[in-house]
Amino acid sequence: MAGKPDLQENAAVAAISEAPPPPHYHGHRKRLRARFRQAGAQGLAEYELLELVLFRALPRRDVKPIAKKLLEKFGSFAEVISAPPARLAEVSDFGEEAITDLKIVQAAANELLRGGLREKPVLSSWSAVLDYCRTAMAYAEREELRVLYLDKRNQLIADERQQVGTVDHTPVYPREVVKRALELSASALILVHNHPSGDPSPSRADVEMTQAIVEAARALGISLHDHIIVGRQGHASFKALGLI
Repeated sequence: MAGKPDLQENAAVAAISEAPPPPHYHGHRKRLRARFRQAGAQGLAEYELLELVLFRALPRRDVKPIAKKLLEKFGSFAEVISAPPARLAEVSDFGEEAITDLKIVQAAANELLRGGLREKPVLSSWSAVLDYCRTAMAYAEREELRVLYLDKRNQLIADERQQVGTVDHTPVYPREVVKRALELSASALILVHNHPSGDPSPSRADVEMTQAIVEAARALGISLHDHIIVGRQGHASFKALGLI
């Protein structure tokens, strides 16, 4: 009958009025996204940038305490996204979806920097090489050796992880490194490995291994441009140190 309130409409209005208010962190998320749009990452604290990454994986959680807990455990944004999944899983309230999102961010950062090395002479983009190496390896918990294979124009042919070792040692086989260079028709190499201790200073074993690769490569007309060691405290260049 005209003029009578519709029962379904009344029920809908009642349901809306009885619905709980949105969680307090919804407003915080909107404000944080707005700040990021206006000022970028420079306008945010590290935990706030980490919050932005976690929003999608944890849509119904207040992620600020989780972000702060991760930074307290690992030390920095870079160390959080680089941490092994098993270590990340040790943090309470931090599940597989959130770990996957962090690993996606890490992979994207590595690929972005790797892209800067392609199609241009590597030796003229040395700062990009160092940025890529530190992002890819500086925060790893075990030593690993990466080899950048270059063509005659010093452009990147391949970037390959050769070996993964322990916290303080990586087995390196010079013949395998040189064999792979021949397979790729590489003219030059750059070796990169990390020191999980954080100190990039070369050890005696590092120097001996490097000299063995220099000699094996030289016999086949392949140059070793540099050996870079990366760690949380910076990097060391064998060439700059006069070791090759």
